[in-house]
Amino acid sequence: MKITIITVGKLKEKYLKQGIEEYTKRLSPYAKVEVIEVPDEKAPENLSEAQILEVKQKEGERILSKIGHDTHVITLEINGQQLTSEKLAKKIDGLATYGQSKVAFVIGGSLGLSDEVMERSDFGLSFSKMTFPHQLMRLVLVEQVYRAFKINRGEPYHK
Repeated sequence: MKITIITVGKLKEKYLKQGIEEYTKRLSPYAKVEVIEVPDEKAPENLSEAQILEVKQKEGERILSKIGHDTHVITLEINGQQLTSEKLAKKIDGLATYGQSKVAFVIGGSLGLSDEVMERSDFGLSFSKMTFPHQLMRLVLVEQVYRAFKINRGEPYHK
């Protein structure tokens, strides 16, 4: 299985980079994992609704340019469906079983995802109703994907 994590903005925090690298390394026996960073759109602090839409649209175009037509897209959304780790594992296993060997997880920028990205999404996933920094979500996501593979293989992993 090939898993792509498409995310807006550069990761600057060393501790997050190290955690993501560790889980990506742990995932290597199970799947090929690639992290693609698309540039975030520079914008002032106080934006109008029109400016917010414009930023999301530009970031969305960058995201969509990285998604193949044969890729199953899972977007991380506050209003997405919340799953247990076991149900996420089952979802990933089901995708592999039914021939979806390319999966892209999409993490939007600080303003969220464009309508076009949401329309391209095959599944909206929420880790919580709370808002998290999108940089931190990269680490949480890659850990949960690793946990899913461990669950699917029946291998031990700390709880």
